[in-house]
Amino acid sequence: MNMKLCWLDVRDTNGVKDAIVEEAVHQRVDGIVSADIADLTMLPPTTKKVLFPRAGDIPEDLTPADIVILGPEAYQRHAALAAAHPTIEFGRFVEIIDADSLELACQVAQTDSWAVLLFRDPTKIPLEIVLAAADKARGSIITGVADVEEAEIVFGVLEHGSDGVMLAPRAVGDATSLKAAANDRPADLELVELEVLGIRRAGMGERACVDTCTHFRLDEGILVGSHSQGMMLSCSETHPLPYMPTRPFRVNAGALHSYTLGATGRTSYLSELRSGGKVLAVDTTGRTRMVTVGRVKIETRPLLAIDAISPSGVRVNLIVQDDWHVRVLGPGGVVLNVTELTAGTRVLGYLPTEQRHVGYPIDEFCIEQ
Repeated sequence: MNMKLCWLDVRDTNGVKDAIVEEAVHQRVDGIVSADIADLTMLPPTTKKVLFPRAGDIPEDLTPADIVILGPEAYQRHAALAAAHPTIEFGRFVEIIDADSLELACQVAQTDSWAVLLFRDPTKIPLEIVLAAADKARGSIITGVADVEEAEIVFGVLEHGSDGVMLAPRAVGDATSLKAAANDRPADLELVELEVLGIRRAGMGERACVDTCTHFRLDEGILVGSHSQGMMLSCSETHPLPYMPTRPFRVNAGALHSYTLGATGRTSYLSELRSGGKVLAVDTTGRTRMVTVGRVKIETRPLLAIDAISPSGVRVNLIVQDDWHVRVLGPGGVVLNVTELTAGTRVLGYLPTEQRHVGYPIDEFCIEQ
């Protein structure tokens, strides 16, 4: 996944402009957008200097700018400006308010180096149309957003999202929040092969099925374990079963006390997951993505304990429903029914390197058994 671009529009930040720009530079925001060329002169080379003139008021000297965005009034001068300033990139601003402006936005996204788009209606369907139309284009689409929450949505539209967003900050702190939202992709994990030591019946107890708002891929599930220092990759119900339909949104994850991974590497108990929350989906290569929890079903079932060990000697335990249709994933994406695991079977897992305190990683003495 490509890193998303963050532009801050400081054209209307009178009174707090200097503080906002200072914060933006510190946070390494990708671009500062201003109508005043003087605002761009002191910016460091790590920040794109974006001139967005008002009503076609383009200064003679564009030297401090890296990118110039032309509105409807000025775009007719595009060819002449580009010829006169060969080292500067030019883009086009389009405000989408109807079918004609949407068609224009699609054309600009296909042809221009920078398409800066502002959608006046709250629906994201017009953005979806533009992104689909420009799927193979080489330029970048920057979408105007009202706040950080909308930016998070725009980053994920059609799974790919806009190449970047432009936000007019309301206060100091917005640049930090926007940059955090752009970088809020969970890191991939280094999975290990665990060797099963054996399985044993663990009596009755409550297990949790995690139903998400996502269609899991065939080699994808969530990490679950009784202890924070080791988890196994529980398989989703994407694979066919003889007695019931597939439920590709579900992971029959484990007993309710079990840990799983969420945002920023924090663990949660399965019993703590709630509708609208987040959980980390992981595939057999360690690629990750955050998925939204739709619901968690906790029901009393017979339980099965799986004991395994890592090559480094870390013991891992997972307690699951004692049923053939509950599965874990092995090397190469092999699907393993938990009731058929035997000593020596290889399963995939993850070994966090730190202990946990209220779910957060911390380097401290802790024994789990």
